[in-house]
Amino acid sequence: MTATNGRPADGAARPTAPSAARHDTVAAVVGQWQAVHPDLDTGPMEIIGRINRCAALLQQAEDAPLRRAGLSRPEFDLLGALRRTGHELTPSELTRETFSSGAAVTKRLKLLTERGLVERRGDTRDRRVAHVRLTDAGRDLVDAVLPEQLAYETTVLGGLDTPGQGELASLLGELLVQLEGRLGMLRV
Repeated sequence: MTATNGRPADGAARPTAPSAARHDTVAAVVGQWQAVHPDLDTGPMEIIGRINRCAALLQQAEDAPLRRAGLSRPEFDLLGALRRTGHELTPSELTRETFSSGAAVTKRLKLLTERGLVERRGDTRDRRVAHVRLTDAGRDLVDAVLPEQLAYETTVLGGLDTPGQGELASLLGELLVQLEGRLGMLRV
């Protein structure tokens, strides 16, 4: 049983993960909040805060291979969606595949078309619908950048042993399934 501050009701210290014991940035923030509001459970902040902080740090560094290729992360996501599905997609399908807004996808497709990385083809039955496919240059760019990106990600995760990586992937997968189900229904 736990009290409202995330600690066991008997006052004993809550078990901490090895990484939390290193006193990362989030641990400092949590400590500050616990000093101001000792009655609040800051446990969720320890998870969500770390996920957000990791995502921000990874985003900053992982875009380096993409920048060298002249791409932004969202542009690469569009190209990657076309490459991994292996067929033409409509802008609406790309919106769903990349978790982007329709306007953002339209803007990115315009830039990628101008660079010769994607081609648009109108639908023969409905002029309002476009079909997008990778050009040879687009496919070659994705195929060249992806191994570099994966090498970077392997290096980043190198501090975790293989079982630790598997456990983290599994836990994040469980969280993602829950969030996609719960929060997906809340979108307006």
